[in-house]
Amino acid sequence: MIQSRSPVRSQPRSPVAVTRTLARNQARYLHRRTTAGFLLIVMFWMLTPSLVVAEGKVSPTLLADVVSQRADQLTPIDSDARALQLFTTEVGPALGLKDAAAALGAKKLPGKMVKDLGLAELSQSVHELMAALAAWQFADSIRHDAGPSSAVLSLSAARQEWLLGRSRSASLSDLLRLTQEEQTLRTSQTTSNQHNTELLLAAERTVFEASQRATATWWEIHGWKERTRQAKGRARLCGTWQWTIHNHQHHDEQKNTLVFPPEGQVPANVPAPSEIMILGDSIYLRWEYNGHIQEDSLLFTKDNTKIEGSFANSLGGWGSITGKRLAACKP
Repeated sequence: MIQSRSPVRSQPRSPVAVTRTLARNQARYLHRRTTAGFLLIVMFWMLTPSLVVAEGKVSPTLLADVVSQRADQLTPIDSDARALQLFTTEVGPALGLKDAAAALGAKKLPGKMVKDLGLAELSQSVHELMAALAAWQFADSIRHDAGPSSAVLSLSAARQEWLLGRSRSASLSDLLRLTQEEQTLRTSQTTSNQHNTELLLAAERTVFEASQRATATWWEIHGWKERTRQAKGRARLCGTWQWTIHNHQHHDEQKNTLVFPPEGQVPANVPAPSEIMILGDSIYLRWEYNGHIQEDSLLFTKDNTKIEGSFANSLGGWGSITGKRLAACKP
């Protein structure tokens, strides 16, 4: 049985009543708008990683394409300078390493910026990557259609020295020796099936080792920007701090002295976060102790002399954190 509601009686309304109704309607509108905005933000952050992955399509699988498609560019490389030039203009962008290529290709950067960006270390990684690609391409040309005789033509003394010094391939020296021997045998019009087999096996080993090295170095370069960002953030956090922690669960307050050492240094018997993430002024710390977890969400303030934020832990505790720097970073 359906019950009908009686219509709302139409009665004169006072200005006060009208004002209250408008205020309620506005509050409801703002609430709906705020809720919708919040949901849109959540959906954006949920979808962003997948969109980035879908659009980027950057992975080490691009290395094989570069070796096969840019063989003519890799063959002449015989120095760090030529390797760096090719990386910044062609190979880096082709491998999805545009940020690294742009940083290394920039001219007349201030010395402090060069140091802060870690460009010296990045250059070393690029030299190793390019040498691995060049060794990979050289060995690949031997095991496929190019043949040992054509491959040997690109082996100037400078190129051999550079490849051996940068590629870190244990099999490359054997491949170079066997290639030279093969060239001598062809000149004297003598052949050896055993020698040819050894040559092809050395080429296979070199391709395998060079591809492994190129993949590892690609990941190093790919993670360069994030490592630089985190290193800069940790340098800001480094030092001695006094934190005042107010726990709303127990309604108590305590002061702790915390020491954050320089990156890479972990003194014994000093509590340290299991995870540190710093992006701009935002700090995320994760502490793990005795099977319990605490997460801190903090912000740098006052030119890195103070910290403000909150914490929550697996014991149900939550509250605020305020900190002030007591001493600067000590290496």
